[in-house]
Amino acid sequence: MNPKNNGLVLHSTVAKHSTLAIDVDIAKTVGFDALEIFSGKLEACLQAGYSEGELKASLMGIPVIGIGYLRDIERQGAERKDLLKDAERLFQLAHMVGAKGVQVLTGPINVQAVLDYRKHGASIHYTGLLGLDEADQLRLTAGNLALLADLAQQYGVLLYLEALSWTPLNTLEHQLALIDRTERDNVRMVIDYWHCFTSGVTPQALSRMNKDLIYGVHVCDSLPFDGGIANEDLLRDVPTGSGVLDLTEWTAAVKATGYDGWWSCELFCKKQQQQDSYEVARDLKALMNRLIEQ
Repeated sequence: MNPKNNGLVLHSTVAKHSTLAIDVDIAKTVGFDALEIFSGKLEACLQAGYSEGELKASLMGIPVIGIGYLRDIERQGAERKDLLKDAERLFQLAHMVGAKGVQVLTGPINVQAVLDYRKHGASIHYTGLLGLDEADQLRLTAGNLALLADLAQQYGVLLYLEALSWTPLNTLEHQLALIDRTERDNVRMVIDYWHCFTSGVTPQALSRMNKDLIYGVHVCDSLPFDGGIANEDLLRDVPTGSGVLDLTEWTAAVKATGYDGWWSCELFCKKQQQQDSYEVARDLKALMNRLIEQ
């Protein structure tokens, strides 16, 4: 079951500290068309004793468009074995709950590793492909992405790529190049306003995209950013609609491609995550409605 055109999706981060059952109830009560679920909430249900059948039954009536996330997709060597193990588990979960897609992220996911590497040329944290030239970064990451796509195909799911803006392959051009080199039909990307903004991608560039490569959109905001390495924990701690992004302009740019898929209200505002999640979700849904109907 897929959400309708321009479907509005509740993201697990809106009620970050709640259970999956609360996410489902918020989605149904507020009237969202689908869920985008953090895989940790699914795992918590299974670890608590839910059977696969009970987990699927708990999601009846609300489509799951995707689950997240698979981190550091460029992992090599022994870490590549961990990548494939992590991937297979996520694909199993996606298949279990009928999710069509799994979110995959470029790395290093830990921004401190990037900060350390820029300052010292090393870090105690995973540094991925930092230090390699761009050609090698693209080649190795695309190779992994193709392998992941083939594995995902076995479970009937697609991959939706999100390039984290503090990682080396962070621009729209990088993502399109990765998808092109991967040469797989089940690899697309998610447009995240914040990651676009902090990696220098403009609404004008988005408006020229091939809509068929866009799997979904994360409608979100940002505090002011003056350049350098973007710190998500700090810059995204703002209610959507209260930051510096012109959400009308960003949404219009995506719509200009002809895209009419799903829109998700990913949220990183710590204060709102401690508030009444039903009210926060209701406000986010109303905001997305206004933006998309313009």
